[in-house]
Amino acid sequence: MTGKRPRSGHSFVRVGQFDLGKIGVSRFDIRDPYHLALTVRWPSFVAGVFVLYIAINVLFAFLYALVPGSIGNANPGSLADAFFFSIETLATVGYGQMYPATRYGHLISATEIMSGMAYTALVTGLIFVRFSKPRPKILYADKLVVTPFNGLPTLMLRLGNGRTNMLTDVTVRLSALMREETREGQHFRRLKDLALHRSHIPMFALTLTVMHPIDEHSPLAGHDADSLMAADVRLFLSVEARDSAIASTVHDLKDYSGGQILYGMRYADTISTDDEGRTLADLTLISHVEPDGICTIPLRR
Repeated sequence: MTGKRPRSGHSFVRVGQFDLGKIGVSRFDIRDPYHLALTVRWPSFVAGVFVLYIAINVLFAFLYALVPGSIGNANPGSLADAFFFSIETLATVGYGQMYPATRYGHLISATEIMSGMAYTALVTGLIFVRFSKPRPKILYADKLVVTPFNGLPTLMLRLGNGRTNMLTDVTVRLSALMREETREGQHFRRLKDLALHRSHIPMFALTLTVMHPIDEHSPLAGHDADSLMAADVRLFLSVEARDSAIASTVHDLKDYSGGQILYGMRYADTISTDDEGRTLADLTLISHVEPDGICTIPLRR
C-alpha cells in the first residue's frame, strides 16, 4: 500500500485514504458486467448507459441502411433517418411517419424492439439496485486519541449516527496493520485484532466511542505517536449495524494512519440537554479534541 500516484498498467483500488494495487488483474472486467455496473461511479455509469444506447441505435441504423427501402418515407440513403427511426423503434414509440416497409425491415425492427425491451429492463434493474444499496451514514472523528481510562492508556475512536433513526445490533471490530519480522528474518504485514471494551452495542442512537485498552497484551503497547508513524501502523475499523428504517444491515469501513493518533488528548463533550430536558448530540463537534491534562506514558510489554 502506498500514497504515491498509481502507475499505469497496474490495477489500483481506493480503500479509504490508501491505494491498494494489484498486478495481473483488471479493474474493468467485461466478463463480470454486473459487478462493474454496480461499482463504477455514478457519472461513469450514466455515461456508459448513454454510450451503449447510442451504440445500439447506430448499429441498427446501419442494418436498416444496408438494404435501401427498408424504412417507408425515409429519405433514400439517409443514415440520419435510419438512426432516428431506430430510436423510435427501440423505445417502441412508433410515431407513424416512418415504418418498416419490407420483410427485411420488419425483421430488423422486431429484433430491435426485443433488444430495446431487454435493454430497458436491464438498465432499470441496475438503477434500482444502485439506488437501493443501503448507506451506513456513520460519522467518524478525524483523529483517534489515547488517554487514560480506568487506570490504563486507552485508544479511543468516536462515531456518530448520521441518521435520524436509531441503529441497532451494532458490531465493531478494530484491527492494526503492523510490520512483523519472523525468526528467519522475513518481513510481513499482518492484521492484528485490537481487543475492545465492547465490540457489540445493542443501540446506537447518537454517538459511541470505541475503546481499546493498551495493556501488556496490546499490539500497541510500547508505542507512542512517533513510533507509530515510523512503523507505518494503520488502523481499520469495520462497523456492521441494523437499520430498522430500511430493514437492512449496513456495513462500513474506516481507516487511519499512525499519524492520526493523538496522545494526551481526549474528545470534547458533544452531549447536552435542551430547555425541555431532551438529550442532544452536536455531531459537528465529533472530531473536536482537548488536552486531557494527564501525562500518558506508553506501556512497555
